[in-house]
Amino acid sequence: MAILGVGIDLVSIRRIVDLVRRRPFASSDERIKFLAVRWAVKEAAYKALYPTFRPTWKELTYESFNRATTQKPSLVYRAIKDSTFTLHVSVSHDGDYVVAQVLADSG
Repeated sequence: MAILGVGIDLVSIRRIVDLVRRRPFASSDERIKFLAVRWAVKEAAYKALYPTFRPTWKELTYESFNRATTQKPSLVYRAIKDSTFTLHVSVSHDGDYVVAQVLADSG
């Protein structure tokens, strides 16, 4: 396994609240946390993959922990179908912050 890159991102949930307030739709606390997690994951992924790849927001898909199957969180870069690398993701949130770390490896 060769590490292609590591990325980390820290998001203030208050920042996401401010961004959402600019839009004309209502949003719950759960929806805000949902958006904050995805923002942090996708920013961390970009940092892990750049400059070899430059993923766009829509090319990255994050799926959180699934309690029913005990499947770990996963991240997929959809622009590359037969990728030779794997993206590992870890997310944590506490209070007003969400942190995500992504490791890209060629294993």
